[in-house]
Amino acid sequence: MSSSFNFASLAISLIGLIAMVAPPVKGARAFFVFGDSLVDSGNNNYLVTSARADSPPYGVDYPTHRPTGRFSNGYNIPDLISQKLGAESTLPYLSPDLTGEKLLVGANFASAGIGILNDTGIQFINIIRIHRQLEFFQEYQQRVSALIGEEQAQRLVNKALVLITLGGNDFVNNYFFTPITARRLQYNLQDFSRYLIVEYRKILMRLHELGARRVLVTGSGPLGCVPSQLATRSTNGQCAEEPQLAAAIFNPLLIQMLKGLNQELGSDIFVAANAVQMQNNFIDNPQAFGFITAKMACCGQGPNNGVGVCNPTSNLCPDREVYAFWDAFHPTEKANKIIVSTLFTGSEEYMTPMNLSTIMALDSMT
Repeated sequence: MSSSFNFASLAISLIGLIAMVAPPVKGARAFFVFGDSLVDSGNNNYLVTSARADSPPYGVDYPTHRPTGRFSNGYNIPDLISQKLGAESTLPYLSPDLTGEKLLVGANFASAGIGILNDTGIQFINIIRIHRQLEFFQEYQQRVSALIGEEQAQRLVNKALVLITLGGNDFVNNYFFTPITARRLQYNLQDFSRYLIVEYRKILMRLHELGARRVLVTGSGPLGCVPSQLATRSTNGQCAEEPQLAAAIFNPLLIQMLKGLNQELGSDIFVAANAVQMQNNFIDNPQAFGFITAKMACCGQGPNNGVGVCNPTSNLCPDREVYAFWDAFHPTEKANKIIVSTLFTGSEEYMTPMNLSTIMALDSMT
């Protein structure tokens, strides 16, 4: 066994040890969020749109017990990542409170209803499509440059962690939105998935051009297993077949594309999170995670509480800790905590090429 091999093995072991024991460092790095309702922290509150979560019982378990624009009973995935980073939650970019020192924490550009494609979510009328989110990111950098100087602003962006969550709406609110859609007439499911990947690659390359160097990319969840699809598309109480097939096609293509991008750029910039597998764990065996059900939404109406939107007149479960889904589409805070824990400590089955704890350890050494 060569000495170089021993050194490499030792380095890997040390990185793993640091990942397990290193506490979060306050204000260690900025955090930027792009995507849809799974990660929107309230931007849509500032828009005239039907894609919003600004009325009770949204936010019932948030510290203020009031709706915040998060599609959750409490904290969402970006909040929980921020907590792991030892930082305060990033504010929505449209929030008037995002000024001064708050800008240095980062920003959340996400907007409920959007997808990879510009025609996704047109039924919501006024949403911040992904290309506009990237324009806001440019604008953000100009604001930070004015605050701390161009060189420091560039460093802040390059050192930041970025989260982007796209793709689910392109299926649920575009391809499958009605029995016959323009995209279904244009593409079969395989070709539509490939088209999405081609367009997603352009978005990620643009994000890289704008300075992003550590980007967590989450694949779509188990689209056919959310309460909405169980209520409207399932014929036997099991996950709806066609949306599940969409996720099964899209996610491997996404991972393959991200590997190719990293090879092209010569660095592990893009990290893939296998959101389907993470959620399948508690969907397939909810009791193992302390849930009583992963088929019924806590808030909603109709079969599985999966019809329509969560609002003040909806059924509301008394204990959100035992439900995997909060509303027709979105996980509860407890389920989000399971997902975020896996983002940080998950094996290669869930995180490719590495988990967030390993990223934090590696980046702390540079």
